[in-house]
Amino acid sequence: MSNHDEISVMLPLWKRCLITLAVMLVVSFLIGLLVRGIFGITLPDYVSGVIGGFSSILIWEFLKRVRPKS
Repeated sequence: MSNHDEISVMLPLWKRCLITLAVMLVVSFLIGLLVRGIFGITLPDYVSGVIGGFSSILIWEFLKRVRPKS
């Protein structure tokens, strides 16, 4: 395997940031709605934010491995 193969093109940083931010916001919002719908209580904003933050870590690591299609 040549050195050129190892340095394959990754998603640009701005795309990874944008996707990660979108996932974090959507997950936070959906968790809040889900808890309100199932348990009938309002989840504190920071709790849904923490859950969204953890999901963004997973997405960020996944996107570092994704290569754009040629």
